Amino acid sequence: MKRILSCLFISLNLISIAAWAQQQPPGTAVPGEYLIKFKASSGGAAIAQNKLMGKASLKGSFPGLGIMQVSMKGDANEKINVEALKNDPDVEYIEPNFILEKSEVAPNGPVERLSYEQLVSTNAASTDPSTYAQSSANTGVAAAWVEMTALSQVSDKVVVAVVDTGLDKRHDVFKPYAMGGTGALWVNEAEANGLPGVDDDQNGFVDDINGWNFINNTGNFLDDDDHGTHVAGIVVGAGQNIFARPLQESKVLVMPLKFLGAGGSGSTANAIRAIYYAVNNGARVINNSWGGAAYSRALHDAITYAYDRRVLVVSAAGNYASNNDLQPMYPSSYDVPSNLSVASTTRFDDLSSFSNYGANSVHVGSPGEYIESTVPGNKTMKMSGTSMAAPFVAGMAGLAFREAPSLSGYQMKQLIMQSADQNNYLNGLVSTSARIDARYLIETSKQMVAIASEQPSYKPSYLAERAPAAESGGAAAGCGLVKAVTRQGPGSGSGAGGTAGVVVGLLLVPLVLWQVLRLCDPKNKRRYERFKMNSEIRVSVGDRELIGAVNTISEGGLSFNTDQALEKGGIVTMRIQSPDGHEVIEVQGQVVWSEKNQAYGVQFANAKQGTLAMIRDWTSGLIKT
Repeated sequence: MKRILSCLFISLNLISIAAWAQQQPPGTAVPGEYLIKFKASSGGAAIAQNKLMGKASLKGSFPGLGIMQVSMKGDANEKINVEALKNDPDVEYIEPNFILEKSEVAPNGPVERLSYEQLVSTNAASTDPSTYAQSSANTGVAAAWVEMTALSQVSDKVVVAVVDTGLDKRHDVFKPYAMGGTGALWVNEAEANGLPGVDDDQNGFVDDINGWNFINNTGNFLDDDDHGTHVAGIVVGAGQNIFARPLQESKVLVMPLKFLGAGGSGSTANAIRAIYYAVNNGARVINNSWGGAAYSRALHDAITYAYDRRVLVVSAAGNYASNNDLQPMYPSSYDVPSNLSVASTTRFDDLSSFSNYGANSVHVGSPGEYIESTVPGNKTMKMSGTSMAAPFVAGMAGLAFREAPSLSGYQMKQLIMQSADQNNYLNGLVSTSARIDARYLIETSKQMVAIASEQPSYKPSYLAERAPAAESGGAAAGCGLVKAVTRQGPGSGSGAGGTAGVVVGLLLVPLVLWQVLRLCDPKNKRRYERFKMNSEIRVSVGDRELIGAVNTISEGGLSFNTDQALEKGGIVTMRIQSPDGHEVIEVQGQVVWSEKNQAYGVQFANAKQGTLAMIRDWTSGLIKT
C-alpha cells in the first residue's frame, strides 16, 4: 500500500508581511536597576541581605511574589555582580528593570480638545443617553445596555483597575454621583473613613483612598499625560453615554493605578506593584494599555499571580503593525490563560493599519480608531491605538461580570472570545477572527449566572526554558507526527478497490491552524512541545469513521498516512473532546495537494476560529512530556 507522509498545508488569508514591516523597539531598562528572585528552596527573600551584600542595594520588594527590586547604579562592578548573581545557585532569576510604554498612536494632525459645551455644539446626537458615541463601529453597545440588569448597589459594581498614567478625578465624568458625575471612581472605604496618615486597612499603603501613584508612592495619581484619563473614560463609557447630561451612575468602578509618567513610560517594577495592588484590593479586571518588546519573567509572574486569583487581564496588542506571533509584545504575549490580547479595528471592522496582530497570540479585535473620551481639564479628545481598543473590552468585561459574578477571569476570556462577531477581514490576524460583540456578550453572560468558577491549572513556561526538546528518534515520527492511532475501516485492504486504513496523529490543532505553513524538517524530528491529554478522536473520510483514543498532542502540524483511496478533495472531520469530557468540538477540513511540499495536506480554511480558540485554551494548562 502506497503511503504519503505529509505536513499540514494551511491556507491563511494573511496580509503580506512586507506591508507590516515596522519593527518593535528593542527593550530598554532603568539604568542600574534589576529584578531578582531567590529560590524558595534556598530560603527566598530571607537570604537576600547576605546574598546582595557588596553587590546591590535593595530598593523594594514584592512579598506575594518573592521578587525584589535592587540597584547597582554607579557601581563599576555592575556587570560582574550581575553575572555573579545570575550564576548563584540560590538565585532563580535576575533581569533588568525594563521600560514599558503606552500603546497610543501619535495623531497625524493637530490635537483637538473639546469641552462638554463644544461637544454639544458639534455633535448634538451624542447627548442622547441611549446612544453610544465614542465609536461608530457596530459593536451593539446600546443594545447591551438594554440587556443589563438593574443592579445599583456599590457591592454589585465590578472593579476595573486601569494601570496607566493616572486619572483626573476632578473631571465631570469621574466626580461622585451626588455631584453630577458617574461615581465611577473606586473608593477604599477603610481609608476613606479612617485616619489621615494611617494605613487603616493595613495593606501597606497609607491613605490610598481611590488608588495609588507607584512613581511617587502617594495617593495622588493625577494624570500628567492624558492617556490614563482617556482609557478610564472608555471603560466607563462601555456602560453609558459619557457625553450625555445628566450622567448616569456608573455600573463599574475604576481603580486608577499610576505607573506611567508624563510622556507615557514607566518601569516593569512599578507595573508589577500596580498589578499586585489591583489583585489584592479587589479588582476583577486589569486593563494594560501599554507594553514592551522585552520579555520579563517577573512580569510574567505578576500576570500569573492575577490568574491564580481568577482576575481577567486585558492587554493591548501594540501599535507597530507587526506580528506578535513572531515579535512578541509584553504583557500582551504572555500565555497566561486569563490574559486577553486585543487588536485595534476600524469602524468598518477591519484591522487598523497600526495595530499589531497574531493568529496565535492576539485574541480579539476591538474599536481603536478615533475614539472620543475624557482627558484632564474636563475635556474630551479623540485618540487611536490598541490602548483605546483594550479598555472597551475591559469595560464590557466588567459589565459581563456584573451579570455572572461567579465566573473566573479565564471563563470571562472564553466568553468574550466565543461571543465575538466573526469577521472575514480578521481571518488569520486574530485567533477568533472576530471583533468583540457587546450585546451578545451581555446576553450570554446573563445565562451564566449559576455557572461555578473554574479554570485549568497553569504553571508558567518561562521564555528561557522553551528550547525545543530533542526527538527520541524513529522515522515514523517525522514532521511532528505523534503517537498514532490505527483502526481499519470496513473492507480494508491493500488492493486498488479497498478502503484505506488511516493513521492519524492528533496534534494541537488550533495552534496549527493559526500559523503559516510549517515545512517538514527531517533534521528536527521533535521540534514542538508535546502535552498529556486524554481525548477521543474521530476521523471521517467520506462515509467511513475511524475512532480511537489519543493520549498525546503536539503543536507541530497534522500529519497522516494515506494511500490512493483517499482522493484529493476528500473531507476530513476531526471531533475533539475536551479533557473533562463535557464538550466535543468538530473541525472539518478538505484534503488538498501542496505543490510546494509535493504532499497531501488538510486545509481548514473555513474552520470557526472562535471554536478553535476554545480548544487551544483547553490545552493551556496541560503537562509537558
